[in-house]
Amino acid sequence: MKRFLFLILLTTISYCTHAQEFKQAAGIRLGWTPGFEYRIFADDYHSYRFLLSTRDRGLQAHVLKEFHQYDMFNFSDQLVFIYGAGLHAGYERWDVLHYNNNSQWQTTKTAVVAGVDGLVGVEYLFYNAPVSIGLDAKPYFEFFGKEFFNIQLFDIGFTVKYLF
Repeated sequence: MKRFLFLILLTTISYCTHAQEFKQAAGIRLGWTPGFEYRIFADDYHSYRFLLSTRDRGLQAHVLKEFHQYDMFNFSDQLVFIYGAGLHAGYERWDVLHYNNNSQWQTTKTAVVAGVDGLVGVEYLFYNAPVSIGLDAKPYFEFFGKEFFNIQLFDIGFTVKYLF
């Protein structure tokens, strides 16, 4: 009887530790817009991503609402399809070369940027470790800055996150 209760207890503990639910994630994003990510899970199917990124010699803060689909791929329940949208704001810098007669000089301009972000990607969740890796595309439309209207459709990024 003691062995039977011990086996039930051991099975229950192993099941509970295997089926952990993560509430947050932190990691890095490499790509056109690299930076540090922080994610808060609202529930199993919704999360909010906060990204502090660098691009065009500037700094941008992104906030995105994400939707997770776990059953999209039949061959693995660890592969998650993610899509969403959000906003970003920050600044960028660029150099302007000036010419006057036989002299030239360079000045650095700084401008505020703001825009709308989209998101589509896949993420692989490791069950044996609290880690995920992902590949996503985060197209954005940007206002102000060096160009008044800027579109980047292929902002591809690779992410590595620690889940806790």
